[in-house]
Amino acid sequence: MLIDIFHDTVCPWCRIGKKHLFDALAQWQEEEVHIRWHPFLLDNTIPADGYEFRSFMQNRKGIETEQLQHLFDSTRRAGEAAGIKLDFDKIRLAVNTKLSHQLIALAPANVKHDVVEAIYKAYFEDGLNIADINVIVAIGTAYQMDSTELRLQLNDSAVGDAVVAESIFARLNGINSVPFFMINNKVKVDGSDSVEMFLQALNGAALIDISAKIW
Repeated sequence: MLIDIFHDTVCPWCRIGKKHLFDALAQWQEEEVHIRWHPFLLDNTIPADGYEFRSFMQNRKGIETEQLQHLFDSTRRAGEAAGIKLDFDKIRLAVNTKLSHQLIALAPANVKHDVVEAIYKAYFEDGLNIADINVIVAIGTAYQMDSTELRLQLNDSAVGDAVVAESIFARLNGINSVPFFMINNKVKVDGSDSVEMFLQALNGAALIDISAKIW
């Protein structure tokens, strides 16, 4: 089973959707699953220093302070229901996520999921600036990536360009929002949905494969 995940590392619903998917996979366990992570940069125009988080979100959403707090509260509750923490009070900066996606691309396959989760935790629980190379290197080295080599790779413009190109490619192919999941190149799940919805999608993809083999 092949699952392609399109996400951004500052998207709370991407973290919720990821949790729902992996909870579904823990129940499903019908066959081996291979996961590919794809970057979807929500705003690659954000400068390296970032923007003040709340004012950026107000401008982006076009809402007042009270409405923004209501949005944060409802999203936080959705995270709690899924079993994850989203602490919007800790977040100080709206950041460019390209560097975090570079780390995901560079991470060895056996720790890639853990690296993705560590990036989400750094941003949504610890309030860290995941556009800061020191933060990103620290995450990578926690998963046995060599700090010197990693720093060189993260400073390689070719790696960053590849992340941007893949994000643009996703948009050109009709993906306009995240999270977005593609199962076996056949079944789409658009949004964070629920564990039950992912189980249905996994079973549906498996049935399509069985039917294809029969015919």
